Amino acid sequence: MKGYLITEYIKPASLKLQDIPEPVAKRPNDVIVEVHSGGLNYFDILQVQGKYQNQPPFPWAASLTITWPTSHEALVGRGQLKPGEWVLVHAAAGGVGLVAVQIAKALGGKVIATAGSQDKLDVCKQYGADALVNYRSDDWQKQVMQITGGKGVDVVFDPVGLVQKSLKVIAWKGRIVVVGFAAGSIEKIPMNLVLLKNISLVGVHWGAYLKREPKQVPVVWKELLELYQKGALKPVLYSKIFPFEALATGLAAIEDRSSYGKVILKIKEDTKARL
Repeated sequence: MKGYLITEYIKPASLKLQDIPEPVAKRPNDVIVEVHSGGLNYFDILQVQGKYQNQPPFPWAASLTITWPTSHEALVGRGQLKPGEWVLVHAAAGGVGLVAVQIAKALGGKVIATAGSQDKLDVCKQYGADALVNYRSDDWQKQVMQITGGKGVDVVFDPVGLVQKSLKVIAWKGRIVVVGFAAGSIEKIPMNLVLLKNISLVGVHWGAYLKREPKQVPVVWKELLELYQKGALKPVLYSKIFPFEALATGLAAIEDRSSYGKVILKIKEDTKARL
């Protein structure tokens, strides 16, 4: 079979499709799953370069279902979002961002979505954002304060690395949730502002929950599936689907921020019609 086998840390552009061994069911209850499509994530870019928090041992070839539960646990478990509160979702057109917008709305929050282009902001609006702000604008913080009537936001969802700038728009007793560092650098935070505004600064690392808090995993998925069944949460797919051999191109679309929602990699064409 064909696949991408990671034996050393490399740039995503250097990923090569190669022949790898077929998986084998070694135990009586093992099941082999034929994968036709897969989702790409920003953390895939970090993992192949050895920059992610948890790195599997070589060799490896893996994909995780991570965006939906990450956004849910960030807002509910860590951000303690309450109905009627203002939520600032950074990079709201991204994979975790659009899920966060929908979850926040489903829970009664008022969402301010940030993105770097009008096209992406339009996508955020389509999926429920109440207000839109281009974070490339010099006065984006002023816009957020005007939108909230001078109060500021109660929860900040940050997968980018905008904590320090968001300190200027956080409300008294607000909660900032660190989801990731897509901007590429780790911030140094002036902790005096955390004290003066009486705020909480917390992180969410969903990839560690199965090991450290396994009982929370089914709880989160149960709530997510309930939202999905109600129609409050919908998958958002990037308009371009990449063929299996174009994995590096798909990851580049995430890295250069030209994509939105979930980027899909088509691994195998469906050959049979299904009901």
